[in-house]
Amino acid sequence: MSAVRPTPQSRSGYRCFRRIQTRWADNDMYGHVNNVVYYAWFDTAVNTLLIERGALDIHQGATIGFVVETQCHYFAPLAFPQTVEAGIRVAHAGTSSVRYEIALFAEGAETAAAQGHFVHVYVDRESQRPVKLPAALRAVVDELK
Repeated sequence: MSAVRPTPQSRSGYRCFRRIQTRWADNDMYGHVNNVVYYAWFDTAVNTLLIERGALDIHQGATIGFVVETQCHYFAPLAFPQTVEAGIRVAHAGTSSVRYEIALFAEGAETAAAQGHFVHVYVDRESQRPVKLPAALRAVVDELK
């Protein structure tokens, strides 16, 4: 049984955008950005946003996020020296987990070149056990719904 392939989302479906400058090293031997780089961009876009908004302290914070699931669908190639715009939204927020959805757009493009998601489970840094989303994180998550 085959899964239904998603269609590229439009820019209007995302709540926040982050600009990402591609690097020469992002391209693979086929002349486009290698698939693993997309996952790094997902992680970077979301975590940078959370850090800037004071919702995540990666060095001293009591709560950290673990990725427990991730997926990406590719629709069109991206390549150096393009600028990429990462659209971010939250599809679901539970007590201790958040499903972030990210779409990667060539600069100015209306439809996504790639889109996917990852799920963070937030845990206590010391015990590494799930914890309730801290208030500052919950506020940012609610803005992204």
